[in-house]
Amino acid sequence: MSQQTSIWQSFRHGQDYMATWPMRKELALLFPEQRYIKATRFAIRVMPAVAVLSVLSQMAFNNYDALPQAITMALFALSMPLQGLWWLGKRSRTDLPPSLANWCREIHDKIIREGYALQPLRARPRYVELAEILNRAFKQLDKGALERWF
Repeated sequence: MSQQTSIWQSFRHGQDYMATWPMRKELALLFPEQRYIKATRFAIRVMPAVAVLSVLSQMAFNNYDALPQAITMALFALSMPLQGLWWLGKRSRTDLPPSLANWCREIHDKIIREGYALQPLRARPRYVELAEILNRAFKQLDKGALERWF
């Protein structure tokens, strides 16, 4: 039961991370998140329709022999958004590598020096904290302050 809970929590963390990550062109070359988020959003919109059409098309043409394959394809299509959410959820809770953690601390300190309030940074920041800090940086710092990092 605890494993199911962690899977569902991972999906929820993935949704939260997807909403938090700044979709900026400056970050697209540095991190895979933008590609995963776009693919997951597309899968959430399109794959339920693909699943329904794959089953209904076999039923409409009375091709019941191919129905098991259509159901298998439908289940695969329905799993695609979940795969994206799971990856994003796991990624959001992953500790940053040391070089990225230092970069995250630099941006965090810069935001505080500019006079904005932020929660203290964890000793070992994760990708979700990086997303929150980058979001704040893009919203509150001027372009000149960000040019050093991008």
